[in-house]
Amino acid sequence: MIEVDGVSLCVESFGDPSRPALLLLAGTSCSMDWWPEPLCDLLADRGFFVIRYDQRDSGRSAHDEPGKPSYSLPDLAIDALGVLDAHDVETAHWVGFSSGGWVSQLAAVHSPSRVASLTLISTRPTGHGPADPDLPEVAERLLTAWESAAEPDWDDHDAVLAYLVDSERSLAGEPFDEAAATTMCGKALRRARDMQASVTNHPMADQGPRWRELLHRVSAPTLVLHGAVDPLFPVDNAHALVAEIPGARMIALPGVGHEIPPRLWKDYATTIADHAVSPS
Repeated sequence: MIEVDGVSLCVESFGDPSRPALLLLAGTSCSMDWWPEPLCDLLADRGFFVIRYDQRDSGRSAHDEPGKPSYSLPDLAIDALGVLDAHDVETAHWVGFSSGGWVSQLAAVHSPSRVASLTLISTRPTGHGPADPDLPEVAERLLTAWESAAEPDWDDHDAVLAYLVDSERSLAGEPFDEAAATTMCGKALRRARDMQASVTNHPMADQGPRWRELLHRVSAPTLVLHGAVDPLFPVDNAHALVAEIPGARMIALPGVGHEIPPRLWKDYATTIADHAVSPS
């Protein structure tokens, strides 16, 4: 546990602290468990000091009352810099998934000296809310899944676990690894201080000023990894990032949704590591 400006955050690291740091940022409502230990080990084995952590309202970190987040998206970016400070890391390779990609983009725009490279996974150039007119909205199949998903009894462990796994299923491509999702969500649920706050508060938080129009300022070498069948942020969002970040390049992953599927962990680890070592 560390303190960042009075906010308690739960952090875990893998590998040798003398190696280049690689900071992992999970998505909306997701604890560090969405960066599973085997994937972190794969990245550490490739020569990095890997840091994952629970953002506010996830895992063991500080929580607000459900429905009343006291922080903004820019605050989460400040938290991320504080995580690096706590490890005496001046510059890191940032890897952001979904809303973790938003935090990473904010860091690259406003604190460029802290970002050695940028890997953006399954994300877009705008925060929560309607898509920009030139970007695709959420896929119809996902909207249907959301409409049919009843909020669980948050005191019923099995009901909450099923709710979390069903959410992962609705975001995934084929094949969906239900066993792996159940293991991941089960661990997250066991660690969570308040899963209702985790699910509720991130989407409600103030998104702060737009940053899409500032992406031309990003100087960090940038790789965009995106599932070709992502139903939450369809792949044209990735094309928009590449168009607006100077020198960015993109890899689309066939059959992959809004996820980092276990069957591709080795591929992700290799691609992320290769980009950090040789970003051109």
